[in-house]
This record gives sequence, structure tokens and C-alpha cells, in this order.
Amino acid sequence: MDWQNLPQSNNVEDQRGSGGGGRGGIGGGGVAIGGAGALILALIGWFFGIDTSSITGGGQTQTQTQQSQSATQTQTGGQPDQTREFVSRILGSTEQVWGNVFQKNGRSYQQPHLVLYSGQINSACGQASSAVGPFYCPSDEKVYLDTDFFNEMEQRLGGGGDFADAYVIAHEIGHHVQNLLGISDQVDRAQRSARTEAAANKYSVGLELQADCFAGVWGKLSNGQTHLTQTDVQQAINTATAIGDDALQKQGQGYVVPDSFTHGSSQQRVNWFMTGFKSGDPATCNTFSGTNINESNLP
Repeated sequence: MDWQNLPQSNNVEDQRGSGGGGRGGIGGGGVAIGGAGALILALIGWFFGIDTSSITGGGQTQTQTQQSQSATQTQTGGQPDQTREFVSRILGSTEQVWGNVFQKNGRSYQQPHLVLYSGQINSACGQASSAVGPFYCPSDEKVYLDTDFFNEMEQRLGGGGDFADAYVIAHEIGHHVQNLLGISDQVDRAQRSARTEAAANKYSVGLELQADCFAGVWGKLSNGQTHLTQTDVQQAINTATAIGDDALQKQGQGYVVPDSFTHGSSQQRVNWFMTGFKSGDPATCNTFSGTNINESNLP
């Protein structure tokens, strides 16, 4: 993937090292879990949007990880921070692609900000830790990203690579697009009126799969600059496979509960990403077929 020549965004806020480091372990009756147990809990938290820090405790291991991350992310000798540059250029590319898509449909694209952080962060949606993983907050229209997630995704989940990392960012920008189009509000209302948790989860799955599809649309429309290879595309497929709800549930608890899915199965995530990638058309990202979500506003 050629990302070095992508346009840079001015909307990256780098808050790494600006406060909120590691936290101590749980006192009193709390339980500190180490090794593989803590890792699995953290991974489940990342992809299900659950803050597991109150279970895993954090402590010295988390602090050491953050210190190591800070040391590697900021280059010595006055060299630029490659992680920040990568994120800035991927974000810049999404701004260019979605700006063009919206303009062609008589709309104006409002660019989101992306916040880089380490450990924990305060957002308009509340306080979050790295256990939550990358997320989009509609209240302040910002994407929040602890870049150590990229390392864990590659080392622990079998995903990773430049285009896989770009896919993660593009997925979160997909949520911003949904917010601008009013789809997120529709889903929120539908979930609040759902009679069962399983029914509410189906709306969440539709939202996440559409964000995957929008990420694929970006991948297709930016390909003239990124010159993607089949290896690059396979990286995204591997990542989508690794972060499917069924794959994570098998890893975390040994069995699968489809009614509890909130992001979609591995196969669903791959299929919808590829739908967007093959078409380059957001109108193909109709993940809410058969529901009361109106997607007529898709650009």
C-alpha cells in the first residue's frame, strides 16, 4: 500500500502523553488477572465496546506497555512520528474521498477530528480506556484511537498490516458518515424501542457492517493513489475475519451466541467490506434490509 503520498489531514489531535497514564491494580476485593486471561478480556473489550479495565486492573504491565509505546511512537533525532503521519494521511484520504462523494450528491461533508491517545481519554461520550479500542463519538464528531491497538491486532489476532490498519480507521470514519446521514440516530431510536436485547443487537450489527462496507468504498475510491495489491486486500480480509463476533467469542469463551452479536460474524464482516470495495458505491451498503431503517439518504 502506497500511503506516503496521500494528502495529510489537519484534523489529527495527538494527546498521547498528555495525561492519564497507567492505573494501579484493583484494591480490596478486586481481582487482578494476568497473562492470557487479561489479554482475552482486553480483546473482547476492544471489539464489543466493553471497558474491561475494572476487571483486568491495569497496573504495572499496562504502565510499562504505555511507556514502551510512547518511546517507539516518538522518533529520536528530530525524525517525524511515522504513526502520526500514517494516521494523518489515511484520515486525509478519507476526507478527500468522502468529500467528493458528498459533493457529487449535492451535500457538504463535515470533516471529523481524530484523537490519538495512550491509556485513557476523556471524550464527549465519557471516559474511555484503551480496552475500548478505536471508537467514534457522535457527540463531538471525533474518532478516538489508541495506536497500540495496531500492534495488538497484528501480534494477537492475526490481522495487521498497513491496509488493515487503514481499514480500522476507515471503519470508524464510516460511523461518522452514518452520523452525518442521520442513520445513527435512526438506529438509536430503533434500538430503544426494540422489545428484546437480541432485536436491539441486530440494529447494532447492521450499523457495524455498514461501516465495514463504507470502509471498503473508501478503499476502492482511494486505490488510484494507494495502488493496493492483492496482499493488501488480504490483510483487510484477515483482520475482518479476526474481529468477527463469532471468532472473538470462540477465543474468549469457547462457544458462540449469535443473538449477542453486535458487530457481525467474520463472514459477514468480510462480505460487506468486499461489497463496498468491489463497488466503490455507498448505495450498495444496504445492511438494514428488512428493517425500519430508511437508507434512502445514502449518497
